[in-house]
Amino acid sequence: MSIARHSQRFLALALGLALALPACAQNAPQAEPVKSEYKPQVGQAGKDVVWVPTPPELVERMLDMAKVTSQDTVIDLGSGDGRIAIAAAKRGAKTKGIEYNSEMVELSRKNAAAQGVGDKVEFVRGDIFETDFGNASVITMYLLPGLNMKLRPKLLDMKPGTRIVSHAFTMEDWEPDQNAEVEYRNAYLWIVPAKVGGTWRFTSPAGNGQETVDVQLQQKFQKVSGAARRNGKEVPVTDGRLAGDRLTFAFTDASGVKHEYSGKVTGDRIEGTTKLQTGANVPFTATRTGG
Repeated sequence: MSIARHSQRFLALALGLALALPACAQNAPQAEPVKSEYKPQVGQAGKDVVWVPTPPELVERMLDMAKVTSQDTVIDLGSGDGRIAIAAAKRGAKTKGIEYNSEMVELSRKNAAAQGVGDKVEFVRGDIFETDFGNASVITMYLLPGLNMKLRPKLLDMKPGTRIVSHAFTMEDWEPDQNAEVEYRNAYLWIVPAKVGGTWRFTSPAGNGQETVDVQLQQKFQKVSGAARRNGKEVPVTDGRLAGDRLTFAFTDASGVKHEYSGKVTGDRIEGTTKLQTGANVPFTATRTGG
């Protein structure tokens, strides 16, 4: 065979293989791309805030301040990698984390499962300003001051006694009921107060009859002031304070006798005791007579 014929045959074979290769490549099974594990970065941008995790020691202090037990429903607003909700679940609380970043939600679920509480805590993707959290007895959060203030009206409308704990940021003129510092980081606790502003009529037994005292209360969050009218004379209310649905206040009558009241607020009714000068506690009931 001549060299020319041999070269032509070789070129034809090579061309045939070249034309066949693309079809073979199309039919060959494609390898699945390897998806790298999601790892959040401190300072990464979120919907309203950047992500900065709360240190474990401060997480535990926040839950201690809120006195979280197995009787509580804890909801973490902006739950990030899930650490606060997971810690609450380990205390036996019914727990939920609300997080806008779907990758963070999935990471939180994995973290919960790895720590043995995957069946005790729920993580959902959602906007904290559009998601209902009204059934919580404890709210935890690490947001910015402006977001705290945007949430404040909704928080104040929650059930009296609900505990709210914030890492780092306050609620401006709503003063915290308690604050703590752990390694130069601050935590703040508020207890949602009952609404007691208005006019009340307090009735308690006195001798063979009843004593009636009309009290006008003004409220600024958990602080209470006002005036009491007894036997036709008006005196200022002092030491007024709310701890959730528990109201305490006092007044000193025109005779110089101090009257101390302590009771539970349920809507437009208060029931409790008033302390007499003798030290005896006398039961009272009160009804709101005006807004």
